[in-house]
Amino acid sequence: MKIKSELLVHPTPEQSKEIRIELNEDINTRDRDLATIKEWLRKEPHLPNEWEDNPLMTFLRGSSFSLEKCKRKLDMYFTMRAACPEFFTNRDATSPSLREILKNKLQGPALPGVTPKGRRVTICRGLHPNLDSQQIIDTLKLALMIGDVRLVEETVGVAGDIYVLDGAVLGPSLLGKVSPSTIKKFMICVQEAYPVKLKEVHIINTSPIVERFLSLVKPFLKEKIRKRIFIHKELKDLYKYVPQEMLPKEYGGQCGTMDELQEKWTQKLIEYRDWFKRQDALIANESLRPGKPTNYDELFGIDGSFRQLAID
Repeated sequence: MKIKSELLVHPTPEQSKEIRIELNEDINTRDRDLATIKEWLRKEPHLPNEWEDNPLMTFLRGSSFSLEKCKRKLDMYFTMRAACPEFFTNRDATSPSLREILKNKLQGPALPGVTPKGRRVTICRGLHPNLDSQQIIDTLKLALMIGDVRLVEETVGVAGDIYVLDGAVLGPSLLGKVSPSTIKKFMICVQEAYPVKLKEVHIINTSPIVERFLSLVKPFLKEKIRKRIFIHKELKDLYKYVPQEMLPKEYGGQCGTMDELQEKWTQKLIEYRDWFKRQDALIANESLRPGKPTNYDELFGIDGSFRQLAID
């Protein structure tokens, strides 16, 4: 597919050398590892026979080039695509429902540059205090859509992700509309099905409502991730972790405004409209899985339990 625009600034050659060490990436053997994963996909009857090289390489990097870990993540990725149609179907950024969120409800662009350590930063902030239940699901869908674009376009590899969550606009009615089962599904996607190395989560413009929302999410996070959540009373404290100049203008930086970044990502998602449609068929087929098919009720803890998540 022809990519019409370039949004992500990749790490410099010097940064990439350090990142490859961190990710256990050997430029002499990575193509062989990729070929091994592609051959594994072809042999798994319940998984798609093939996929593009770029996302597969991103999965390898996110798995620190552990072939077994990469296989587990890929299996879970395609499993979740089948298990959560609310997140992985109807992914047309030109649709009225998604356009409404992108334009008027919430912003969540990944920033162009990377930190000195080679980490990608994403900033999320609300524009409107109220979302209905379907808009909450669609917001999570859009977050995973951006994640899928990055699977393709992070062609060099980054040393993990940093998320900045701005809680300035968060309405109290939102708490009553967030379904615990939706949070569970989304957290499994992020923590088990995507090759995300979550390094830090920074919360700014906090409030009692934000803290209550955080308490709703924390039970679904591994302890090591909980320890990577930082709450800042002042914006300047964020600069200790993310260089000020790489942030949007609203946060004292120089990489453009949030509106500009959001519009660029909206156009990027529109460019991928046909690609997203083609992905609809790339799901796990449980009727063909060797051994015991995945039980979605057990996977999502519908019986009241919730299994521990294994993530980086």
